[in-house]
Amino acid sequence: MEMENQNKRRDISSDDLIGERTGELGCCGWVLVIVSFLFALLTFPISIFMCVKIVQEYERAVIFRLGRITDKKAKGPGIFFVLPCTDTFVKVDMRTVSFDIPPQEILTKDSVTVSVDGVVYFRVSCPISSVANVSNADFSTRLLAQTTLRNVLGTKNLSELLSDREGISHSMQASLDDATDPWGIKVERVEIKDVKLPHQLQRAMAAEAEASREARAKVIAAEGEMNASRALKEASLVIAESPSALQLRYLQTLNTIAAEKNSTIIFPLPMDVLSHFMYKK
Repeated sequence: MEMENQNKRRDISSDDLIGERTGELGCCGWVLVIVSFLFALLTFPISIFMCVKIVQEYERAVIFRLGRITDKKAKGPGIFFVLPCTDTFVKVDMRTVSFDIPPQEILTKDSVTVSVDGVVYFRVSCPISSVANVSNADFSTRLLAQTTLRNVLGTKNLSELLSDREGISHSMQASLDDATDPWGIKVERVEIKDVKLPHQLQRAMAAEAEASREARAKVIAAEGEMNASRALKEASLVIAESPSALQLRYLQTLNTIAAEKNSTIIFPLPMDVLSHFMYKK
């Protein structure tokens, strides 16, 4: 509701501002307009080449009559008429325009210097405001995008800058849209293209990530050794319940070795013989 009220207030204020510009021409102004109209009639059909103008589908024309805007709505697309000598018009392109934000050296909230660039997409939503309220809407929007990028990213940490690009883009879009609304500019999208870190910081982050991976690998290997030792303990308890199970396991191991076609000759030795020597004092 608050956003809708703000938009309504903006529309009302812009209409009031345009209404002030489209005031009465005065007596002298109407005299000049009538003279211009009569001149167009007397020079017809030659004057038709000066009176008839055409704008494309993606363009609008803001007409000035004796320095004042003639209507609250821009003309076009298609054919429209102007009076010679008293009327002038400015063409406004309504298509979406994109531009790159030059790389900006930014000091983040945690005192890290980074270079950030981005891209902005915007279009003209009100041709009259874009002509009457700002001298160059395109150039002004480009400069404002650079300062907004620096201001928004200056309040973010490095981790937020690297992980929350979408949130930063939405924040920049809202800030730019609010600032360019009196100029008749609608900011449609803002994207962060690239974040360049200093080489020393890149090496430090790479070393930190490598150390973290090595630590995780050692923990996983230790857990594997612990699980293997538990499995061997359980296997030894099962084999200890039957003396012949150890001999069968021994023969199975010999069969596995023989299947690999190696040249090693193995002589089985009964465990009873070894036990005789082990307990002999």
